[in-house]
Amino acid sequence: MVRTPRFAQLLPAALLLTVAAAIGGCSGCDEDAVKKPTAASGKLPGGLTPELAAKPLAKVGDRVITLGEYAAAIERMDQFERLRYQSPERRKLLLEEMIKVELLANEARKRGLDKQPKTKARLRILLRDELLKDARSKVPGPSELSEAEVRKYYDSHRDEFREPERRRVSHIVVKDEATAKRVLEEAKKASAAAWGKLVAEHSLDKPPTATASAPLELAGDLGIVSAPGSKKGENPKIPEAVRAAVFKIAKIGDVYSEVVAADGKFHLVRMTGKTEARDRTYSEAERTIRVALVQAKIAEAERKLEADLRKKYKVVVDDAALSRVKVPALGSAVPSSSAGSTPASPAPSASK
Repeated sequence: MVRTPRFAQLLPAALLLTVAAAIGGCSGCDEDAVKKPTAASGKLPGGLTPELAAKPLAKVGDRVITLGEYAAAIERMDQFERLRYQSPERRKLLLEEMIKVELLANEARKRGLDKQPKTKARLRILLRDELLKDARSKVPGPSELSEAEVRKYYDSHRDEFREPERRRVSHIVVKDEATAKRVLEEAKKASAAAWGKLVAEHSLDKPPTATASAPLELAGDLGIVSAPGSKKGENPKIPEAVRAAVFKIAKIGDVYSEVVAADGKFHLVRMTGKTEARDRTYSEAERTIRVALVQAKIAEAERKLEADLRKKYKVVVDDAALSRVKVPALGSAVPSSSAGSTPASPAPSASK
């Protein structure tokens, strides 16, 4: 049996924008500019000539679906999705889905759904996403960046690729200092097995399986942490005083010589593992750098686009009106006047 494709994901942006315009009114936008593929970019979908791209393929009411729009729908799919449309039957199915979109859009407009605020809001979101997608498409991909640019970033940001020393921490935590000092004397001489027994017998912080017969090397384990002051390898489970103590221990398996007070409790601290500090090589860091540079270029392209648009279109904000908006608290009833409304789309904050 032939499965119906997810047409909303497969259709070209041009067609989706046109249909959205039919439903949402597309106030202030050039509807003709999004109706059909053009040769403005120098390339038509499917290698079609301008004449073939403009050739009518189907008509739904007054709306004509061109061969170019159909070719664009296929071209926008990923390579694996396109494999599903090798047969005439499957290509016919895609056309039927495009027709279905037009039929539903026509009926929606006839019923006045294009006048609903939430419909217009969805159209604005769609237009925003397409404009941002266009801006991102002009940014080179990670593999397209020159080695010189990537190498320059690596050389000037060496600290980002310097991995600090990390230590694994285990602890016994008790409520009172007297008990902590008594257990500390046993813990200093304890083997892994004896440490596990002490955790099971005395610690307030132990998993249900922390018994003398369980894996004992990680009894009372808090995880891995870097030295105090290092942001890399921070561990919220490890209090700062405990973190400082484990970096005063001489070797793996040793217990810190003093009781450590933290958060109203008393800790015995044991180092159970250690990873030496090291620098990541250029080859190890290269892919990470390329992705980071592309993300930075995308962010810059979006900032520039917004800045240019703010110069092109006047933006005025009424702060007094904004201050009158009351957001209902969690669990509060939403006022009837706002029922059925659609939250505003995420967008850069406006300025005066």
